[in-house]
Amino acid sequence: MTDQGVKPTLPWVPNRDTDAVVRYQIADIDRAIAFYTEHLGFTLAQRHGPIAIVSRGALHLILSGPGSSGSRTMPDGSRQEPGGWNRIVLYVDDLPTLVDRLRGAGTTLRNDVESGPGGTQIQILDPDGNPIELHQAAG
Repeated sequence: MTDQGVKPTLPWVPNRDTDAVVRYQIADIDRAIAFYTEHLGFTLAQRHGPIAIVSRGALHLILSGPGSSGSRTMPDGSRQEPGGWNRIVLYVDDLPTLVDRLRGAGTTLRNDVESGPGGTQIQILDPDGNPIELHQAAG
């Protein structure tokens, strides 16, 4: 068992080959686990050393902390770091309530809620600067 009570199964693989797996670079593994599980409805699937995997339905995030093989410097010297504009999109049922809760928790909001033909959305940042889009479908 790990210190989080989740038994590691090495190597980890998704439940189905149709599941989505995304890797985010993070600086603090405990902080990242807390953010995704406490605020965005993920569950902790595995934690082992400097990595953790959190899941929400068929989406699995590999959270790579410092020292993980997925965060090593590239051959050209480029560092893998959090942030950027590519992002995961999480569909939610009540965007205004979630935005209020995240704002109260000190989450960084990149913009105001935007409305379009497909619904409403906002971009937020996780504690390490990785972008997440929250989207409530129209209707």
